Amino acid sequence: MKNVKLKRSRLETDVLIIGGGTAGCYAAIKLGAEKELRVLVAEKANIERSGCLAAGVNALNAYISNGHTPADYVEYARKDAEGIIRDDLMMTIAESVNEVTEDLERRGLVILKDESGHYVTRGWRNVKINGENIKPLLAKGVREQSNVTVLNHVNITDLKVTNGTVHGAWGFSVRDLTAYDIEARAVLIATGGAAGLYRPNNPGFSRHKMWYPPFNTGAGYAMGIRAGAEMTTLEHRFIALRCKDTIAPTGTIAQGVGAKQVNARGEIYETKYGLTTPQRIFGTVEENRKGNGPCYLDTRHITAEQQGDLYHAYLNMAPAQTLKWIESGKGPKEQPVEVEGTEPYVVGGHTASGFWIDTKRETTVHGLFAAGDVAGGAPQKYVTGALAEGEIAAEALAGYLAAGRDKEARGDRREDAPAWTDYEAYLSHEPGNLTAEQLEEAMQKVMDEYAGGIHTDYRYNKSRLELADEKIKHLESLLPQLAADGPYGLLKIYELRERLTVCRALIAHLLARRETRWHTFGENADYPEQSPEGCCYINSRWENGSFHIYRRPLVKGGHYEHTHP
Repeated sequence: MKNVKLKRSRLETDVLIIGGGTAGCYAAIKLGAEKELRVLVAEKANIERSGCLAAGVNALNAYISNGHTPADYVEYARKDAEGIIRDDLMMTIAESVNEVTEDLERRGLVILKDESGHYVTRGWRNVKINGENIKPLLAKGVREQSNVTVLNHVNITDLKVTNGTVHGAWGFSVRDLTAYDIEARAVLIATGGAAGLYRPNNPGFSRHKMWYPPFNTGAGYAMGIRAGAEMTTLEHRFIALRCKDTIAPTGTIAQGVGAKQVNARGEIYETKYGLTTPQRIFGTVEENRKGNGPCYLDTRHITAEQQGDLYHAYLNMAPAQTLKWIESGKGPKEQPVEVEGTEPYVVGGHTASGFWIDTKRETTVHGLFAAGDVAGGAPQKYVTGALAEGEIAAEALAGYLAAGRDKEARGDRREDAPAWTDYEAYLSHEPGNLTAEQLEEAMQKVMDEYAGGIHTDYRYNKSRLELADEKIKHLESLLPQLAADGPYGLLKIYELRERLTVCRALIAHLLARRETRWHTFGENADYPEQSPEGCCYINSRWENGSFHIYRRPLVKGGHYEHTHP
């Protein structure tokens, strides 16, 4: 047996930001104004091209224009989420999205404008951008802050929590054999949501072609769950309607050229089922179930100029779709674009799933804040909403530390068991019969077949979910048998561990919501209709080896603070 020992690096900071994506970078930029604070950003990739915006984006989907108000945006989000939103969180986001958009433009983002100098909008909630350099612009803003240090290529795995208060985290380098012990007075989690829980649309070599980044593994959710943080609405899964095979976005076609959803008979079906995000996917699933598929976005009415615009738009964000049109010899003007639903994701930027936070974005663990896709309660936040939450959390973190709340809540510090003991164990194991990739594929198969994946048209019931939980627990028990052949192998093991933790939590939430509140997103075969009792938040906390479920009433307006232990 090998005996691998890691180099140990101990760091101290005032604020630790875990995740250098959209929200994490913007929080770091805003904390740059607090020159007396030391800020450390830990990112498992490189903040220059990490997170959901790594490859760029062609629109900002949360911008309020054409005479609308923040209250209008809150109502739009409420309708799309069937009422399960936090008014306080949504309003603070809606009040900030225009300001952060203008700040991005000042930083160099190209936002398209009309002849009058106004932003080119797509509906009243979107503006078009040339966003291939949006992440480098944010990274540049971080590097300009003299009090901010960036730790690239370091994967954070566990929070250090004593007496319900966070005081740092453990992690390891994905480039060399170094373990990190980080002490921090406060922590912001901004790691994004969870992809890869379910079997994806495309198998094998092409499995990375998915809607949400495959490197977003639910790390923040998992470390928060293990630390005892309360989570909310994980059962509000997200399933995207995408172009078949390429999994390219459909909004550019539906909104950009007014394409309607039609079945193979040429019948428009989108108005039959409803026009909210889950209803559009539900209609597609139902039409296919009835034998009316395949389903399409009908683009045959567009002009040659519009077709050229679509080619360019997809080259900017999903080039595989443009290449598919060119290779087939038929563009969208000649044939409609076939659509399908993706596998389910857990992502708080589109649905309400994530950490249960107060209005200032503090979780139920003292000193632990959350922003962006990892923060629950505020769906439809998108890019600008994540930026807004990063700014809100930064201001709250500064206030938390200025008031000395970290010292008040800390109490007696006990010594945490160092996480590098587990790191070294995986690195010291000789390879056995199991690999992380094999267990990941087994996990995805279980979730697909028993927890409402593509295989079952997103449907699940109590019996299947209980079997899913049993099987996922078994896979968790096999983790200690895995061996890592180096830092990257260790990363893959921990990404699997994170996904398995999120799967367990997700299953608990799916079992707890005894209704079908969001068609397709949560298609409960035992309870196929909405229930009046379901108009509440389903929250959970990991306690003594199991998930304890809380049903909390809706927060209507105002300012919310945690009042429970």
